[in-house]
Amino acid sequence: MKNLALTLGILLIAFTAKAQQETVTIKVTIENVLNDNGSVLASLHNTDTFMKGAGVIDLKETAKKGAITLSFENVEPGTYAIMVLHDENNNQRMDFEANGMPKENYGMSNNVMVMGPPTFADAKFEVTNEDMDLTIRF
Repeated sequence: MKNLALTLGILLIAFTAKAQQETVTIKVTIENVLNDNGSVLASLHNTDTFMKGAGVIDLKETAKKGAITLSFENVEPGTYAIMVLHDENNNQRMDFEANGMPKENYGMSNNVMVMGPPTFADAKFEVTNEDMDLTIRF
């Protein structure tokens, strides 16, 4: 009985250690930030959260003209998309013109530029067990 408990304990520790090692960091460089106004908001989404509000991980960084880098940490393997917004007036949302066009710059993974709302299928990418570096351009 002692051996069974010891074996189960060792297996539990091994599975826990393996699970902790399976997360990765996604480093995202956002290019073409036009000014220092407001913040840059970035959200890591899965198919269930895309275009529906908060992401799996949400980040905020003070805007800086040029390029900035953000890191999504402890990301589990899976299929994700990243959406980025230059929130120039810090109201935590995208502002629109009267005709429906965005007033603030935005971008997404795969640098998809479409007329109309973006789709998860266009912006998705696979996360495996290795850290990633992505570039998104406003």
